[in-house]
Amino acid sequence: MKKNLTCLCLTLIAVLVLGNANLVAQNQERDRALIQIAVLLDTSNSMDGLIGQAKSQLWKIVNELATTKKDGKVPELQVALYEYGKQSLPGSEGYLRLILPFTTDLDKMSEELFALKTNGGDEYCGWVIKAATQALAWSKSHNAFKAIFIAGNEPFTQGPVDYRVSCRQAIAQGIIVNTIHCGSQQEGVASKWYDGALLADGSYMTIDQNTRVAYIAAPQDKDILVLNNELNKTYIAYGNQGRVSQERQMAQDSNAANTSGTSAVQRALSKSSTHYRNSAWDLVDASKEGNVKIEEIKSEELPAEMQKMTIEERKAYIKEQEIKRAEIQEKIKKLNAERERYVTEETKKQAASGENTLDAVMIKALRQQLQKKNYETK
Repeated sequence: MKKNLTCLCLTLIAVLVLGNANLVAQNQERDRALIQIAVLLDTSNSMDGLIGQAKSQLWKIVNELATTKKDGKVPELQVALYEYGKQSLPGSEGYLRLILPFTTDLDKMSEELFALKTNGGDEYCGWVIKAATQALAWSKSHNAFKAIFIAGNEPFTQGPVDYRVSCRQAIAQGIIVNTIHCGSQQEGVASKWYDGALLADGSYMTIDQNTRVAYIAAPQDKDILVLNNELNKTYIAYGNQGRVSQERQMAQDSNAANTSGTSAVQRALSKSSTHYRNSAWDLVDASKEGNVKIEEIKSEELPAEMQKMTIEERKAYIKEQEIKRAEIQEKIKKLNAERERYVTEETKKQAASGENTLDAVMIKALRQQLQKKNYETK
């Protein structure tokens, strides 16, 4: 009998401990600071300019968020990507496709943007907003910032799914819907893009998707790009996907460089921020985040230069690359501070505001909305 009581007590204690652990985890999730952004891009025939702006300005938007803090801490950034309005997509599924669910892998986001192709079709805004609201893993944390940015040029009313219902469902879950009409402000109001934003506490914006983003070359750009090459040498690819992911990193450097000078610089700046993390394939990030044990990694999963090292030598090598990376990132940040001052002055001289491009309207909306959510922005 005494033995049974002891077992019962131990069982009750285990249940209480597990229950408390679950409660702590739930409370941490509710309190978690997080930025979740779903980008919904119209990929119908007339939207090549929009896709071009998204490709060239992704890193500038990321850099804006890199300075954002909540209670003194930099929140995690997760991005998702949908395309809609392409004729080659199934009409029975709303001419839309989830390209990327929420991820912290910014190289993958860049890769998918550069793979986008346009094709004629029907643009069902209500349907794609509903899909994004229901299919994505939105956080339940009351501290999380959750927003949809949908861009396109056809009437917001197209398709069998009522945009008003979709927008109301989104904001009911705390998801802001921002609308970006590619065309005139008056036309966007008439075709209900303004109404969609109004229903979901979002911002209504208009852009000229064919405007080329102004590039102001700064004296610091060359040094930043040289440091970016040095930064790449500190990454240690491991595991089955390591080589593939490292090749993706290099490919996205190349894509940014081929898009514009400013895109290459902005990408380098992003890679010096906390939002650029590669713990899934890079031993430096994985070790720093406690995701791997060096002792458990097989030699054949390591780069050639590490395979003959002892465990202690491997740890020392990883630490050495971590220190190098931090030093390079700090140099990039200092150069960027100088660069920003230069670009600000040149922008005033040239009156090149760029207020009618995707990056400009998104950054303006994000600053305003994040501040309302008590996030600190620059």
